[in-house]
Amino acid sequence: MLPISRPLGFLFLCAALALSSGLSTPAHAQALTIGSPNVAVADPLVPRPPSTPCAVNLFSNQQFADFSSKPFSYAPPAACPGPWQKVVLSADFNVTAGRQFDRTGEIWLGGAVIYFGTTQEPSATVAPSWHIERDLTDYSALFATAAGGHTDLGNFVGVSGGVTYDGIIYGSATLYFYPVVPDDGDTSLAPRPDAVLPVTTSSSGGTATLVRPADQLSVTFTTLPTNIERAYLDVYAQGQYLDEFWFFDLPDDIAPLFFDTGSTAFKETLVTIDGAPAGIAPIYPWIFTGGADPILWRPIPGVQTLAFEPYRVDLTPFVGVLDDGNPHTLALSVYNAANYFSAAANLLLYQDHGSSTVTGAVTANTLNATPVVNVNENVVSQPDGSAAGSVSVTSNRAFSIAGTANTSHGLVTTQIDTTIAFSSVQQLAISDTVYSQDTVQNTNIDATTTRTAGKKASVVHEQRSYPLTFDYDDVFAADGTETLHTLVDQEFKQQVDAGVRGNTAKTARRDNHVVSTVTRHYDADGNLVSTPATASQTYTYADPFGACYSRKVSAQDRLLSAVADGAGCPGGHNHLTWHDQFAYFVSAGWGATVKLLP
Repeated sequence: MLPISRPLGFLFLCAALALSSGLSTPAHAQALTIGSPNVAVADPLVPRPPSTPCAVNLFSNQQFADFSSKPFSYAPPAACPGPWQKVVLSADFNVTAGRQFDRTGEIWLGGAVIYFGTTQEPSATVAPSWHIERDLTDYSALFATAAGGHTDLGNFVGVSGGVTYDGIIYGSATLYFYPVVPDDGDTSLAPRPDAVLPVTTSSSGGTATLVRPADQLSVTFTTLPTNIERAYLDVYAQGQYLDEFWFFDLPDDIAPLFFDTGSTAFKETLVTIDGAPAGIAPIYPWIFTGGADPILWRPIPGVQTLAFEPYRVDLTPFVGVLDDGNPHTLALSVYNAANYFSAAANLLLYQDHGSSTVTGAVTANTLNATPVVNVNENVVSQPDGSAAGSVSVTSNRAFSIAGTANTSHGLVTTQIDTTIAFSSVQQLAISDTVYSQDTVQNTNIDATTTRTAGKKASVVHEQRSYPLTFDYDDVFAADGTETLHTLVDQEFKQQVDAGVRGNTAKTARRDNHVVSTVTRHYDADGNLVSTPATASQTYTYADPFGACYSRKVSAQDRLLSAVADGAGCPGGHNHLTWHDQFAYFVSAGWGATVKLLP
């Protein structure tokens, strides 16, 4: 048996489950039911302000049974004029029981992507439902005016190749606008972007299909503001089709031996401005709910599977260029794309309210467009078509980008020093009795952003890592029985240290960790005998302002078996406040815009 292949599959930091209450749980996370086969995640809900929100419905019980876009109209809530304390996207999806692949979906508003993720696969007896929330406060400028929107969630219902696909997906989505909470001290309103500009394939929004490394998602802005003082790019790059399992890709010369895709397992997204390298967005190894073995993800999906988190690239060193009144082209490309990546982005701009014009220049840029990639092959093939060995791939980057901005409050310099280290080691074997492809991969990102205004320098040091272990081992015994074992250990780790140079930094940490394993046993006639499976997800967050969150969900044989809250938190209880004091501390100090909580 060769690796499972399938047709094309489907918020910031949060996807959580809407299930009937079976446990007493804190308000920070939704209730889960022990013994349920429905979707179960450990991610926290978006903490809400105490004010009464205005709700604007985007779509209700929308059916997704074809590949057409589903349009909707949006108007700002008249009863809740901005600015808003918080804006939250709340969405619910479900799919009917039956046969259906995972599907990719996006929600677009005014051309900007406000949700990007995939769906849960159903089974013959389980019709899964799930709930998604995303803090969209940074996108407040997008919601200030009426606009058209649409949802793209292509889903085939019918007969193909003699197989009936009958799982129909339904969804509803609402934006909640929370009025400003009065008398809340200096955390009342954290700075937020003045403009949100889509980087997509059309004015109404759509993902770009980046098939090869030379392909680009490219947008030319002809009338940018001339008083931009900070700029960020929220980047999505999702592997599809042959690149769905891009972390299993092999060098071109040996890929055919293992019926796999070439170009190696190293991928990254390059951001350019007017053709010059401007930033790197490392790609997270998201795994769909049909990935390798659908049982792996029932009922606990992979890290961020149901709601992707964009990678935020700081483009502030380039504001002097962007402010010159000329057209500028921003582009994305994926190094080593084999076929293909879906890409989209949003450009977030902070403007200088005390000046109509900001000047400046890029003073340093050592980022190279093409990375250095090292490949070490140790694979031996035999005349009978069998082969075995290992492949390792590494790539290491270190670059600095700096720029100045002459603002109404003085000269501000921004310097970003980044190192990115990628490593992948695959153990491979193929013969008449074995197919084995086991990978251990990691991406480590270490970025320090220093902003200097006068004698004050704010420093934000962010570290991320994306560890992934993925084992796929199919063995045929001499008696004709077969054992297919899959294991995934997937993690998202983040630490942010922020403060003023010369003072002790404040630190926040986040960890999202999923471990899942399934073993399929077949008898000599090819009948499935048993499928023992275990899975768990642990999500933790802590900051120096007293916020603490911990939840672990566990599953046995596709049923939720345990939920544990508050481990490691004071008193064993989760505590989150509606305002993210750590994010405010960072942004108010003119550090990088950082969010660690939903």
